[in-house]
Amino acid sequence: MASLKDIRARIESTKNTQQITKAMKLVSAAKLRKAQNNITNMRPYALTLRKVIADIAVTKKVTHPLMEQKAEVRKVLLVVITSDRGLAGAFNSNINKFAEAYYKENAGKLESIEFLFIGRKGADYFVKKGYKAIDAITRLDKDISYDLASHVADRLMKQYLSGEYDEIRVIYNEFKSAIAQEVVCETILPIDIQKTSFESTGPAPGFSVDMIFEPAPEQIIAQLLVKHFDLQVYRAMSESIAAEHGARMTAMENATNNAKEMINSYTLTYNKLRQEKITTELTEIVSGAEALK
Repeated sequence: MASLKDIRARIESTKNTQQITKAMKLVSAAKLRKAQNNITNMRPYALTLRKVIADIAVTKKVTHPLMEQKAEVRKVLLVVITSDRGLAGAFNSNINKFAEAYYKENAGKLESIEFLFIGRKGADYFVKKGYKAIDAITRLDKDISYDLASHVADRLMKQYLSGEYDEIRVIYNEFKSAIAQEVVCETILPIDIQKTSFESTGPAPGFSVDMIFEPAPEQIIAQLLVKHFDLQVYRAMSESIAAEHGARMTAMENATNNAKEMINSYTLTYNKLRQEKITTELTEIVSGAEALK
């Protein structure tokens, strides 16, 4: 059985750990608030941009290679977004397990499946498993910006248009709330535009979607598709960052509560041992006094 000194040391150590986890929870909560505001402000713009592109596409006057569905999908690129740091519960493990399961399920059906990792945890996991990646981008939580997303998006578009891949998918944690994240696997190339503003406003039967464009629709669609794709990559990164902060905040809150329970348990054990020691010492004193009589 541990001595009183050992138990006191455990109590102090657990209290120090509790202070650290509590501080990390507060830091994650502050970062989550900022990331959540970023996503909230981005969604209306992203939705409107998608509807504008859909409005142009529904006229069937213009096509673009980024929107054309491949007749046969043989080569796929998986963009796996994780975090650079741990202590976020099952945030990273859920992504890694989902991506690995997707690979094992589809490896025999496709000619090739390659990985691009955004975040160190995903890259480390798959390197240990023996999977090779075309690249790994780290420091996402510190360097995330629209410029970074635009750089990644431009690289993906060039690889897709050159025929290196028939389909590009992104796997990330979508932010639902501070305590809930959902693993999402989206096909980002080719771009699939379905919901138009005509559908959302509910035009009358027989409404014509024939429109006159200025400038030419080819110029409009090319510029808007690039902006749309940049924004989708940036949105996926932002969703992952917000989900990471939410997961870490929840994990640190649970760790703080567990530390509190451990402190209570250690304190109870300490008090019991201390009382036993005092009782033993009193018994010895009384026994000695009786022997002297």
